[in-house]
Amino acid sequence: MNNFIYNIPVKVYFGENQLEHLGPEVKNYGSKVLLTYGGGSIKKIGLYDNVMHELKQMGVEVFEFGGIEPNPRIESVNAAIALCKEKGIEVILAVGGGSTIDASKVIGAGVYYDGDAWDLVTRKAPIKNALPLLTILTLSATGSEMDAGGVITKLSTNEKYGIGHESMLPKVSFLDPTVTYSVNAYQTACGSADIISHILELYFNTTEDLRMLDYMMEGLLRTVIDYAPVALKEPTNYEARANLMWASSWAINGFLNGGKRQAWSVHPMEHELSAFYDITHGLGLAQLTPRFLRYCLNDQTVARYVRFGVEVFGIDKTLEPMEIAERSIQSLETFFFETLGLQKTFTEIGIDRTHFKAMADKACRGKEIKGFITLKPEDVEKIFEMCL
Repeated sequence: MNNFIYNIPVKVYFGENQLEHLGPEVKNYGSKVLLTYGGGSIKKIGLYDNVMHELKQMGVEVFEFGGIEPNPRIESVNAAIALCKEKGIEVILAVGGGSTIDASKVIGAGVYYDGDAWDLVTRKAPIKNALPLLTILTLSATGSEMDAGGVITKLSTNEKYGIGHESMLPKVSFLDPTVTYSVNAYQTACGSADIISHILELYFNTTEDLRMLDYMMEGLLRTVIDYAPVALKEPTNYEARANLMWASSWAINGFLNGGKRQAWSVHPMEHELSAFYDITHGLGLAQLTPRFLRYCLNDQTVARYVRFGVEVFGIDKTLEPMEIAERSIQSLETFFFETLGLQKTFTEIGIDRTHFKAMADKACRGKEIKGFITLKPEDVEKIFEMCL
């Protein structure tokens, strides 16, 4: 196995009524705050009022930037950067899901750059620093509340890229499961698929690594499989929402990476779907993941599927390896498309093969994805075809 470094110094307040710590934590980093959020649901559920109350008690000056999109746009990021520079913002407080937090990370980095923040996203210019970021999570999905990465979209050119830098790591994150009670069934399902995809990108890996990380990943997968259906049926079930929220953070905060060096495969493919069609990220991952796994199944990779099927779905280990592997994929499809109720095909959501070649080329950056198996653009096209 490879050596690795693990360092995720995010202070987490987990549980109900933790916002009483918000004001002092924000004040630790500055007195001029940019409050970022999405479409305004935080006002409907009363979270906005609670946040403002806590901030005003500390004498913090608050500036707002709302309307951040589900696949956050570079135009919004640049507008918020301009506001930060104009008002002398010292700290950012992101209240929302992964999109709001991702955008806020790049906003914070863009304050230290004099050009278009898209230069940072496309790596034409290096990220040197970022404003301190605090987060209040409202959707269990992307894990952005506990990692240093973000994904930004430029729809005018059908581009969507991930970017990361240690300075973009949140300083403090507030995770209150009760805040997610109002998340609807569709977003709960998409978020759960997102969590699972993060884990599977690491689980289906050719790197020999710590066995304990396999046990951790399998436990997290079973947690989502057990509790997502409960959250769908009982939206205010605290145990279900809490388990999904903490699983979301640990799925992608770097702990599970260990010494793995393999590139992710499904996320680059889904980023192209979102860039061209602006679909919900978790839905795209749910449609792509089982087809990707089926495409990668062969005599050399089958052992990983056997462990997945036996340890996660409880499939009979005495069956033939290929049968276990196929049943494991079928079990995942059943969970995504029947238990969670997500749409199964591209056709159902209005995607045809028009842009498959362009999307495949961009997913592979014109060459290949060196993942669980090496994928060339023609392989990615075939996986897209399997999703129709």
